[in-house]
Amino acid sequence: MRWEDVAQDLRDHYTTTKKRDLKEVEKRLEPLGEFFKGRRVRSISPSDVTRYVKWRQTPVTMPAKNLESPSVVKPGKANGTINRELGILNKALRLAARHQKLARLPIIELLAESKAREGFFERDQYEGVRGHLRSDLQVATDIAYALGWRIRDEVLTLTWPQVNLKALTLRLEPGTTKNCEGRLFPLRYFPHLVQALHEQRERVRALEAKLGRVIPYVFPHLESKRPELLGTPVRGFKRVWKTACKRAGLPTKLLHDFRRTAVRNMERAGVARSVAMQITGHKTESVYKRYAIGAE
Repeated sequence: MRWEDVAQDLRDHYTTTKKRDLKEVEKRLEPLGEFFKGRRVRSISPSDVTRYVKWRQTPVTMPAKNLESPSVVKPGKANGTINRELGILNKALRLAARHQKLARLPIIELLAESKAREGFFERDQYEGVRGHLRSDLQVATDIAYALGWRIRDEVLTLTWPQVNLKALTLRLEPGTTKNCEGRLFPLRYFPHLVQALHEQRERVRALEAKLGRVIPYVFPHLESKRPELLGTPVRGFKRVWKTACKRAGLPTKLLHDFRRTAVRNMERAGVARSVAMQITGHKTESVYKRYAIGAE
């Protein structure tokens, strides 16, 4: 049995059990497939795993785009990233052993990881960065700041059927979140979010009138130098975010800091941990506690 067969068995396992996001699994399998391509799994040894780790830790020189551009050296992958990949490797091999396709499992040791990042937004810091974002992205970050939802996969993917401005609810559908569980949040606790979403609805309606078609997305491209992008969903805004942070004098802030900030704010406000975990989508308390750093 070769690596490709084991990898496919793992995909089939997660497809049927729904225990893990398939996009994340594919992301972890990609470098593993590149390194172990064509290998018989029974020949994979601890020394092979060590070589894989060294390969992933090695910086990569990216070729220049043209003669005037310098080559770019990308740093090697962090230990945390490599550990996630080793976890997938271990799961694939254990699944093969469970199916009696592999007689012996290699010992896979994980790497030491750096401490969890302790980045948070104080309210005045967030307001400083927010002021350098355009109006629609202010609404997206308002949601992330209040609820701790993931910007790319849970906020920017929202559609208007998920936003009920009459019942004042915001909904994530089952299967669309990282833990595959749906969430329903009552917006009445955050009147500023209700107002912000009303204003965003009007901006989208103005674009619908201009384009002559219905736009289901809460955060579509409202303006663009490329006409074909108008009305399509915004997938991310890392470059815009970095610029806003630099202008606010906070160049090290990350979009993921919203998640930690929301958890800490709910801890400070005395929100029951079970309720807070349902809002943010943390499935286990051990993971939640990592984000609750600094809670008084």
